Parts: sequence; C-alpha cells; structure tokens
Amino acid sequence: MLTFVSAIVLLFAGYFTYSKVVEKVFVVDDARKTPAYTKTDGMDYVPMSWWRGWLIQLLNIAGLGPIFGAIAGALYGPVAFIWIVLGSIFAGGVHDYFSGMLSLKHGGAQFPKLVGEYLGSTVRRVTSVVSIVLMVLVAAAFTAGPAQLIASITPITFTMALVIVFAYFTLAAILPINKIIGRIYPIFGAILIIMAVSIAVALLFGTAKIPNLTFTNMHPGELPIWPLLMVTISCGAISGFHSTQSPIVSRTMKKETEGRKIFYGAMIGEGVIALIWAAAGMTFFGGTGGLQGALAAGGPAGAVNEISSTLLGTFGGVLAILGVIILPITTGDTALRSARMMLTEATSSWINPDKRWVVLVATIVLGVPMFYLSMIDYSFLWRYVGGTNQFVAAIMLWTATSYLIRERRAHYIAGIPALFMSGVVVTYWLYAPEGLQLGYGTSVIFGLGVVGILAAFYGMKIVQSRKQIVKQIIPKTT
Repeated sequence: MLTFVSAIVLLFAGYFTYSKVVEKVFVVDDARKTPAYTKTDGMDYVPMSWWRGWLIQLLNIAGLGPIFGAIAGALYGPVAFIWIVLGSIFAGGVHDYFSGMLSLKHGGAQFPKLVGEYLGSTVRRVTSVVSIVLMVLVAAAFTAGPAQLIASITPITFTMALVIVFAYFTLAAILPINKIIGRIYPIFGAILIIMAVSIAVALLFGTAKIPNLTFTNMHPGELPIWPLLMVTISCGAISGFHSTQSPIVSRTMKKETEGRKIFYGAMIGEGVIALIWAAAGMTFFGGTGGLQGALAAGGPAGAVNEISSTLLGTFGGVLAILGVIILPITTGDTALRSARMMLTEATSSWINPDKRWVVLVATIVLGVPMFYLSMIDYSFLWRYVGGTNQFVAAIMLWTATSYLIRERRAHYIAGIPALFMSGVVVTYWLYAPEGLQLGYGTSVIFGLGVVGILAAFYGMKIVQSRKQIVKQIIPKTT
C-alpha cells in the first residue's frame, strides 16, 4: 500500500517540479502566435481551450493502453511501479512534451517531418513508413475487442460491428476536430477518469493489501524484466504512439505555456491510471500467479471486467463495458486521423493536402488495411505493436536531443532517456519471438553494445557543437 501511494505522490511531484525544468529548457513565449491562429483552416487548425486539449490528448494517448498494458505488466510484481513512475517523469513526459512543442514550433508538423528536420531525410523516410504502419496496427488492434464485445451483448454480428466502428472512424478523421472529437471526448474522458478513481478508492479502502516494493521478478513465466517490462507497459510510462498524436492537439493550442499542462500533464495522468490498474492486477487475483490465470482465461478485457464488477458492483460492470467499448475506439479514431495527416503531409509536394477529396481518399486508403487487420488475431497484432511503438519513442527522443544540441540547451534531459530506450528496443527485437529470437544473454550484450556506439556518437555531436560555439566566439585571424 505504501509503495502505491508513494508512487502516485511522486508522479504529481514530478509534474509540479520536473515538468517546469523541461519547459524552461524548451523556452516558451506566449507572445508568439500559435498555428491554431496563423494557419486556421476550420479542419485541423482550430483554437481550443487547454482543458479540452488535455482531455483529447489524454484519450488519444491512453484509451485502454494504460489499463491492458499495466495489467499485463503487473505480472512482474511491484517493480512495475518503479518503471511507471520513472518512465512517466523522466522519459514519457519529456517525450510527449517535445513531440507536441516541436510540432507547435514547426507549424503543427507531423512527427516524421520533425524527424527529417533534426535527424535527416533518410531517418525521416524510415520513420514515415514505421509511423503509418504503427497507426494501422494500433487502430486494428484496438478495434477488434470493442467489436467482439458489441457482438456478444447485442444482436449485431462481429463484422457489422466492425463496419459501424470504422464508419465512425472515417467521420472522426475527415470532419473538423471540434465537431466530433472536441465535443464527445470530454464525456469519454470522464469515463476513463471515473473508472480509475473508483478502482483506486476500492483498492485503498478494501481488505486486500496492495503489495509493497520488492525488486524480485514475480513473473510466473520467469520472463526477464529488461526489456520486456518496458515494452509491456508503454502507455503509462513512455510510448512512441504519443508522438504521433501530439500534433493533433498542437494545432489547437492558444498559447505556448499550455504545452506543459497538455502534453506533460496528460502523460502524468496516464501514469496515474497505469499505476492504479497495475495495483489492481497485482492485488485482486491474489498475486501474479492468479493474475496469469485470469489473463489466460479471459484476456485483459476479462480481467478488467472481473475487477470492475467485483469491486464496484453493477456500476463497475457498466463502467467496464463502456470502457472496453469506448476507450479503444478513442485511440483508433485518432490513429486513423494521425495516419491521414501523415500521409497527406508526406505527399504534399504532389497533392494539395487541404483539398477535402484528398483528405477523404487518404482516409479510405488507410482505413481499408486497418479494417482487414482488425479481423485477424489480436495477440498477433499486439506483439508487433509493442516493439514498433518503442522504436518510434526512441526516435522521438533522439529528435528532441538533436534539437537541444542544435539550440545549445540541456540536451541530456532527452539524450539519457534516448540511450535507455535505444537499449530497450534493440534488446527486445533481438530477443523477442517476433524478432530474431536470440538468447537472452546475447541479446543484452548486443543491445548494450549498440547503446555504447550511440553514446559515443552522441558525445561526438556534443563536441562538434562546442567547437562551433568556440568558432563563433573567437574571430578568425588572418
């Protein structure tokens, strides 16, 4: 119990302290007009209040991610609390803030364009493909569950439920952001927050004790903490998917000082939600062994339903059903919208992205593979989402690092997390079943080796930057 409460306190402390450090390093200026005013188009660039932007950002990045991922991560035991807290404050918050504020700085640019600006055109091309693929996978993976639940509680078939969900996705992607997303997300956000707060209260005042911190790996399958925990709990600590969503809100901000509340604040909010559900997973089923059995029997959706219905009664059951249906949809709709924005931005040299028919065609082109993939095995999709997601996170952190080096600011606030996440990604793809399936020891050695190479390259860039400063300060002699 003490560890859980302390973790929540630390997350809020991180927001009120470290987020101000990050903001100071970036340097905000409310005298500069934001893209919401300089590029107003009634579609994506629409001024909105910060609290509405915060709710949209929270639902964009959260959905069921910090619920399903946290419950799966709870199999490792209370060590998951450490990752959620440190990840949210020092990696996820920095990642989300810079992805949103650099987009704002560059006129609401999408993530791949930012990568091209600070890491070069080659990395941009790779990132464009990976990011759009990630959007397609995320939308597909988060759609099957709601469609299956709709089919199980109504006369509607699974296929028809998918058609209904994707019809909504299409409308949400092609209509102005303030017409659907801006209006209904506050309601959906309330459901997400009420679910989490209700579960937290039930845990704190219930008879079962939330386990306190231990560094022991409690995973029943004896899976290694590094790097699997960092991939399992991505939403709730750091997730590359967030960098693809931040530009949606950056195009609606009224002033730069709102960025800390919207981007860093939403990440901390997601971290709190992840902590609550991780605690519920560890506690409710009597340990990680019981949790593994529950996940094997009914998957994460079944575990959420059982926890909610038992702890909160009928009210909890209704919340669970609404959550499992609505929250993934709020991730899928903005995933399609982001993918559409990326595709139209990538092809803007040949086709005018402001044409309504271009928006519609791009949405359909991306929606078709999303619809097809949503009909295949969910677990298969999710395996590839995790590793791809954290690859994108590492790239975004390196983008922020490059920007800070160029601006001669405290680059280490992004550089150290970038090195850490690079190690996670490389080790994961070497070790994971969907990767090269190398031995664990070999994967760790090679992963750390790559980190060493990147650290050397990082240091070289810092030295080059300092030499340029010296050249500017000391005049050339003839």
